[in-house]
Amino acid sequence: MDVTERELTDPWEGALISPVRGSEVGVLVLAGSSGRIERERARILAQQGVAALAIRWFGGPGQSPGICEVPLETFTAAVDFLRLGGARRIGVLGVSKGAEAALLTAVHDSRVDVAIALSPTSLVWCNVGPGRDGAHHPYRSSWTWQGRPLPFVPMDDSWTPTEPDSGPVAIRGWYELSERSFSHLLPPAEIPVDTARADLLLVAGGDDAMWPSLPFAEELAHRRRSAGAAVRLIARDDAGHRPRLPGESPASASPRFQYGGTPEADALLGKAAWPHILDALGGGISPIPSV
Repeated sequence: MDVTERELTDPWEGALISPVRGSEVGVLVLAGSSGRIERERARILAQQGVAALAIRWFGGPGQSPGICEVPLETFTAAVDFLRLGGARRIGVLGVSKGAEAALLTAVHDSRVDVAIALSPTSLVWCNVGPGRDGAHHPYRSSWTWQGRPLPFVPMDDSWTPTEPDSGPVAIRGWYELSERSFSHLLPPAEIPVDTARADLLLVAGGDDAMWPSLPFAEELAHRRRSAGAAVRLIARDDAGHRPRLPGESPASASPRFQYGGTPEADALLGKAAWPHILDALGGGISPIPSV
C-alpha cells in the first residue's frame, strides 16, 4: 500500500505516516526510554491502512530531558491531532515506558478506542533520567495529569547487578526488589485499566530482562477481567523486552542493558501479536497478503 510521510516539528517532533487514500483509523506510536521517533513501526502500520503518528515525547525541544513528570497531555494532544485529521477510531501503541504512557492515556482520555501495550507495566514508576531541573533524584513520578504528578513506585537503590561491571546489565531484579521494598506504595500506583473505556491488547515475553512485563501484563489482564472488561494477552515464555513486528528490523544489541529473549523468539512474539494488533486497531483490518 502506498503511503505518504509528513514531518512534524510542532507541538512535538514526529512523523505522520498515512495511506495515500487516507484512513479513518489513527494510531499514536510511542517508543520506550530510547526516546526515538518510531518511524519504522509507524510505516508498517500505515502500509496496513492505518494513519500512524510517531512522536518524540521527551528529550525534544521544550520537553523534559528525561522521563520525569511528562504531562499526559502530550499524548491527548496527539489524539486531538489524529481526530482533526479524520480518524474516527483511535489507538495508542507503546512499548515499555511507552506502553505505560499508552495505558495511562487510555485511562485518562475516553476518546482512545484501543490501547496496545508491548512489554507493559501494571504500575506507574518513577522518573528515568532528569526532569526540567536536570536533577535525577529524589525520585519523582514519570507522569503528570492536569499539572499533578501521578502516584508512583520509586526504585530501591540498594540493588546491585549480578553481572560483571564491564558488560550489559539485566535490571529486572531492580524492579522486582523495588516492588517488595515499597509494597505500601503499590495500590495508589496501580494503573487502573479497569476504568478505561478502550479495548486492551497486551503483548509480553516471559524472558524480559528489563522488567517483569509478563507478570505485569497478567496483573493488568486480571484487573480488566475482574471488572468484566475485555482484554487480550499475547505472550511467549522465551521472548524478551523487545518484540519485533513483521517487517521491522531486528533490534540492535545494547552495550548497557540486557533485554532477554532471542531475535527469533522476539520475532515470533511479534508475528503472533500482529494480526491481533491490526484487528484491535481496525475491527476488520487484516494483514495484506505477501506476494
